[in-house]
Amino acid sequence: MDLDDLRDAPDSKGPKPEIARFRPISADSHICEPPDLFINHIEPKFRDRAPHTVMTEKGVTYMLEGVPRGIGLAGVAAAGRDPKDLHAKDAEFQDLQRGGWDPRARLEAQDVDGVIAEVIFPTVGMTLSHMPDPELMNACVWAYNRWLADFCSVAPDRLFGLGELAILNVDAAIADLRRFKDMGFKGVYMPGYSHLEEDYDDEVFDPLWAACVEMDMPICFHTFGSRKPGTNTWSRVRGKQQINAWHSVIRDNQDIIGMFIFGAVFDRFPDLKLVCVEADAGWAPHYMYRMDHMYLRHRYWQKAPPLKELPSHYFRENVWLTFQDDLTAFRTIEMMNPKRLMWANDYPHGDATWPWSHALLREQTRGLSDTDLQAVLHQNVKDLFDL
Repeated sequence: MDLDDLRDAPDSKGPKPEIARFRPISADSHICEPPDLFINHIEPKFRDRAPHTVMTEKGVTYMLEGVPRGIGLAGVAAAGRDPKDLHAKDAEFQDLQRGGWDPRARLEAQDVDGVIAEVIFPTVGMTLSHMPDPELMNACVWAYNRWLADFCSVAPDRLFGLGELAILNVDAAIADLRRFKDMGFKGVYMPGYSHLEEDYDDEVFDPLWAACVEMDMPICFHTFGSRKPGTNTWSRVRGKQQINAWHSVIRDNQDIIGMFIFGAVFDRFPDLKLVCVEADAGWAPHYMYRMDHMYLRHRYWQKAPPLKELPSHYFRENVWLTFQDDLTAFRTIEMMNPKRLMWANDYPHGDATWPWSHALLREQTRGLSDTDLQAVLHQNVKDLFDL
């Protein structure tokens, strides 16, 4: 039984006692940025260039300077809809899921789905790093961070924010990290690409990773956030079918994980915590196996640096994975590290399991031990982010 079957099944919505006893926490939920967020919270000199909404063929759409495609909000705030209506064009922003931007309505949405807390990621904010002007991008990021701090302050024991980082240079990024800590954020939402020439496995970033370890701030890479500034979101997709892009975004996060492992970042910083967000988890056992094979068989001619441990060791110890509707993750849990898996409901996005999360979990977790369920649904995310 999959999510679409559950949608129409009797008694599918709401908390179920057998799942509720584990007190689920969503490790990946989102806000849906209101139309005035950036305009009201950005520095005045950037106000005329701030992201803003317009009405297009997608309905209410966010436009970002230098980003080729607008972001239609109807699709990203479509939790609970019939699949045929995921991109129905709502007339006004107020017609979308109110819990996406109203923190009090958000608590009601949590209660409906039977989750006790959520780790909050952006929506429009995931594409801010695609903007080609680094100074404008940084101003937008901080407009979002200020708004998010206010949003989470309404229920600091149920809404846990992550500071969004704009990496213009390493020293500034470390300073921002300290500000995040003071603002009460629990980790860092990372851009897939920084505005530096070097990539994240270069030692120029080592002071940033050292600061993340020192402050115990996990670094989080989300799908859809890994395009170079100014590029088209779907530019890497083969064929004419946009649906293929939904698989390419998982590859984006795999590339980042592989870069941190083969680039010996975890060798240098064994306590660094990396979170792969919304890219599922059922693929991980094969990915770990294949990385070990490549390292043992091909590391010399492929010029891989020597590692203190096999690649799979770093994956199991340094990488956390979030997923929502992924039966294979539960079926292969013993081939991974159960302490590194975290369930999420992805509210209010169209791929969300809300409001059927408990029914889905009841079906997919049959036969799992209470120890594993407690870890994946509650304890792992609580421990990782020190909630």
